[in-house]
Amino acid sequence: MSERVQDVQINGPGGERFSEILTADALEFVARLHGAFDPVRRELLAARTERQKELDAGGTLDFLPDTKDVREGDWKVAPEPDALQDRRVEITGPTSRKMVINALNSGASGFMADFEDSNSPTWSNMIGGQVNLADAIRGTIEHDENGKHYELGETVATLLVRPRGWHLVERHLLVGGEPVAGGLVDFGLYVLHNARELLARGAAPYFYLPKLESHREARLWNDVFSVAEDHVGLERGTIRATVLIETLPAAFEMDEILYELREHSAGLNAGRWDYIFSAIKRFRTRPEFVTPDRKQVTMTVPFMRAYTELLVKTCHRRGAHAMGGMAAQIPSRTDAAANERAFAALREDKRREAADGFDGTWVAHPDSVAAAMEEFAAVLGDRPHQLERRRDEVDVGAEQLLDVPATEGDITEDGLRSNINVAIQYISSWLRGNGAAAIHGMMEDAATAEIARAQIWQWVHHAAELQDGRTITRELVRELASAELEKIRQEIGDDEWFENEGRPDLSRAIFEEVALAQEFVEFLTLPAGERLQELSG
Repeated sequence: MSERVQDVQINGPGGERFSEILTADALEFVARLHGAFDPVRRELLAARTERQKELDAGGTLDFLPDTKDVREGDWKVAPEPDALQDRRVEITGPTSRKMVINALNSGASGFMADFEDSNSPTWSNMIGGQVNLADAIRGTIEHDENGKHYELGETVATLLVRPRGWHLVERHLLVGGEPVAGGLVDFGLYVLHNARELLARGAAPYFYLPKLESHREARLWNDVFSVAEDHVGLERGTIRATVLIETLPAAFEMDEILYELREHSAGLNAGRWDYIFSAIKRFRTRPEFVTPDRKQVTMTVPFMRAYTELLVKTCHRRGAHAMGGMAAQIPSRTDAAANERAFAALREDKRREAADGFDGTWVAHPDSVAAAMEEFAAVLGDRPHQLERRRDEVDVGAEQLLDVPATEGDITEDGLRSNINVAIQYISSWLRGNGAAAIHGMMEDAATAEIARAQIWQWVHHAAELQDGRTITRELVRELASAELEKIRQEIGDDEWFENEGRPDLSRAIFEEVALAQEFVEFLTLPAGERLQELSG
């Protein structure tokens, strides 16, 4: 499929009903967004690079002196629309047809349909996902699989959409020969086709914004929203967005991010897995920031506790919702003991969030919705949220946010093997077009693989030692990777691995590229995305 509208070129394969999404007016709108905002996007990505150079040279992060007036000012974000008043449990997942139906029917307050970390960005997934969401909004979505019929029930969750982060581009859609930012493609196509329909049905375009590292990046999204509202004919503030605070730099600019989006704000979310990845990535050259086994970096370690408490305090001071993190556990319908462990972990996590003042939380599986609902109901009762809890007693400064060295725990061979295993399995799944992978009882997305490979890079770079005294080297990682690949083969089976295009050799090669390179690769989805395009066309 190669079509042109003015200076727009589509290089992706065709698909059923793609023409309904890739219309002339939609492509022209995306091209307009690209022309207006891509130069600023590139400038902001360059600013990230310069900040990293400063950190590598011994610099640090702190609250910005130039925006002190914003932090100390007495202002609030616009009140939430009725559809976003009660958000106590939101389910997340990719935009595949079955997932969209099951998530909307799950009993959750909201469904975050994801074009980012849990969605492998094949052209088929991205445009097919737009078809699925358009059908869901209009109530016409249906799906048949293995003799079972899926359709929407009478009561469905509120739909929110997560476009791709500013660092990702859509290689299948070019304007003037340049790829368009993936986020502008996802956002532009969705808003143009669905904004008026959503309003007619008592809703509006609601979004989650990923991977922001500064308030200037939030300002860029705010400008995009304003242009889109004018183009489609929406009142200012119709579009609403929740920002994921999932990078360490963004934690120092939470007030400023809310301020930039104040007429479009729907709050902040504690995107915890990416936050851990960001802490490792941004201070990767510092030996004191070396982290223990991934399972030891929990929500109760000092730097994670500081970040979540500051998020709730900041949101509630500004009249914004504070959304908790992901419960990735997959309840088992066949193993009672595993099911009990999964629900116990989920309940403990959600009980803590509700007690801390969060207004809602995330789950990854429909079977987790009821348990999470119960924990928030125990605190909220009939109230839709707890914005009145100001958390004035919380006193978090830069020292607490950066206290990664206080994270206790060891680096073990089991922990190293787990990182290798999960990273390779996830990359394999992603290359097959599945960005939400069930691995060892957890629903994993790109953030988990990023933590896993970032820890390995960190351990190798700093010659960290295992609990038994062995130094972690590239050679040791490669040796254990061979063993873990064999373990995966035995668990999955050779026939299924190869017939389902598991690509073990390519998955391992990409893993080693992002885990063992001399220079840290900013996102594994960048080099993996190039391979994905080669594979999927």
